[in-house]
Amino acid sequence: MPVHLLKVAVGISEPAQLATVQQGRRHVVDGREVVYGYTKRMPTRRDDLIDGGSIFWVIRHVILVRQPILDMFMVTDEDGDTYCRLLYHPELTAVEARPLRAFQGWRYLDPETAPRDLGASSESDLPAHLQQELRALGLL
Repeated sequence: MPVHLLKVAVGISEPAQLATVQQGRRHVVDGREVVYGYTKRMPTRRDDLIDGGSIFWVIRHVILVRQPILDMFMVTDEDGDTYCRLLYHPELTAVEARPLRAFQGWRYLDPETAPRDLGASSESDLPAHLQQELRALGLL
């Protein structure tokens, strides 16, 4: 059963900025374009994560976008340090804005509690803070 990751996009103020930063992290692996991400340790639920899981990005204390996780594996750099390289699909998908308290590192997110993708509705054109306020008022 797939599971997701939550991660804070440190230093990022909006999804467009995350997309711009990730432009420099794109690579072609086995004929497909991917974005590299890194973490110190391999998640213990690796198989569940690459079986349809996504990374949900927390931007300014709000979950705003996600990216499918394609693969992950341990690598060793030139200095002999090991870390886990994650491969993400390059496209960011907007999700329902959901506030979240600050945390460090990453957390697992069950699919049942994950924010839903935003469709082609006009809601996706609204700024995240406005979506959040309208949702709190029960208008979205």
